[in-house]
Amino acid sequence: MCGLLAAPTAAAAAPNWSGLDARHYDAPVPAPGTLIETVPLDPALSVPGAASAYRILYSTVDQHDSPALSTAVVFIPKGQVPEGGWPTIAWAHGTVGLGDDCAPSAQPRSARDVEYLTHWLEQGYAVVGSDYAGLGTPGLMSYLNSVATAHSVVDSVIAMHRMDLPLSPKWAIVGQSQGGGAAVNSARWATEFSRGTGLDYRGVVATGTPFNVEGIVKQAGPDMALPPNLGPAANSYTGYILAGLREARPDLDIDSVLTPAGLDAVDKAEVLCKPQLDQALAGMTPTGYFRAPLSTLPGAPEALDAYLGTPTSGYDRPIFLGVGLLDRDVPPNMSLQLDEQLRANGQNVTLKVYPDEDHSGTVLASVPDSTPFLAAAFAG
Repeated sequence: MCGLLAAPTAAAAAPNWSGLDARHYDAPVPAPGTLIETVPLDPALSVPGAASAYRILYSTVDQHDSPALSTAVVFIPKGQVPEGGWPTIAWAHGTVGLGDDCAPSAQPRSARDVEYLTHWLEQGYAVVGSDYAGLGTPGLMSYLNSVATAHSVVDSVIAMHRMDLPLSPKWAIVGQSQGGGAAVNSARWATEFSRGTGLDYRGVVATGTPFNVEGIVKQAGPDMALPPNLGPAANSYTGYILAGLREARPDLDIDSVLTPAGLDAVDKAEVLCKPQLDQALAGMTPTGYFRAPLSTLPGAPEALDAYLGTPTSGYDRPIFLGVGLLDRDVPPNMSLQLDEQLRANGQNVTLKVYPDEDHSGTVLASVPDSTPFLAAAFAG
């Protein structure tokens, strides 16, 4: 949105697979939630709060409802194991990109995420962080795909509990940005997708949560009205959404409504991690992707609902939503709308608003509120 010519694109850091490179795995995929391989995580990729850390490969279900693979990181807290084992938090990561090199378990964590994950470890929770199917494994990660991402998150917890670790069956979900949406959607299907495993899902914490993205994408086209305060990340988000939708629903023929620049941007979105894509698309706008409205494609509105839609009823455990009013990446009204619709449907929601926080700042600002929320959820 800044209107500048793209600066030279810096390469993403070379991934560190910790000796477990599953990008070309071609053996048969076992039933969802199966733990396939475990290796120690390279210490350079661990966090200070972890006594031990692992990288795991496990099975799940992808956007085509087919057997798929995902990787994840597992962190175990320091200190005495509590009676009944460590309770678990599933961490749903935010937007990093769709290329295999972007997989969070193969890259150093940001300072914010190191501090955030260490906090939960110091509170006595084990942590599992899925990369989501297709990120460092065969196939394309299905960006903002509600059901596919929920499978990846829930199956990571099931697989983790098949490691030889002292874990409690109780678990919860936390997530930010793309991961905020992943966390809420995973919460909706957590009990259903883990049925028969003995796990006990307790609640969810989500910050910077996108909601009703499908309502915005349905308006996408060359004449789409753009919000005045749209941040530059919108170009990358647009590319990632279109790349994911194009792969999940080839029958829609997304390419037929894209400009040459739009086609190039979506192709880049399949491989470039977010900082590099932000640079590469610095001269782009979301409207510049399209030569015709996306809604002119037969079946597109229904496909967007199924791909991006977040349910607003059917949650069986409490929900925490944290919203920063200075968020330019995920407009605050998205999370506020989600809160409103959940409450209208009788769901158990705690909303905390942080007037002086932006998209990233809300993660740590929410900790004094989300920590007692999760403690109560686990105790309930």
